[in-house]
Amino acid sequence: MTGFVVAIVGALFLLAGLVVDGGLALGARVRALNEAQEAARAGAQQLDLAVYRRDASVRLDAGRARAAALAYIAATPDTASVSVSGDRVTVVVRAVQRTQILGLAGLGSIAVSGRATAEAQRGVTEVIR
Repeated sequence: MTGFVVAIVGALFLLAGLVVDGGLALGARVRALNEAQEAARAGAQQLDLAVYRRDASVRLDAGRARAAALAYIAATPDTASVSVSGDRVTVVVRAVQRTQILGLAGLGSIAVSGRATAEAQRGVTEVIR
């Protein structure tokens, strides 16, 4: 009987760990995705103003775009990589979520990531309803 109780308690403990820590990991993934989206938007706003004033074409200043995206991420506890290609800024955010219950079973943290791309555009291109 004791072995059965120990097995059931252990299984319930692991189930609780999956629920609690799984929920925390999903929340961390959503946070990483939101941070990636906002950092990419911040980067995509960094236009090369000299080119825009000269011929009204939208072109990113790649250095400023990368710096703006990294500055946004610097205000968060996460890390990121930023790439600028043409008029697109792509940000990949990596976050680590510490576990609450599964740490007792040897899983101390869960790594998650979020990826987003933003493109510099001129004016409103479509109506979103």
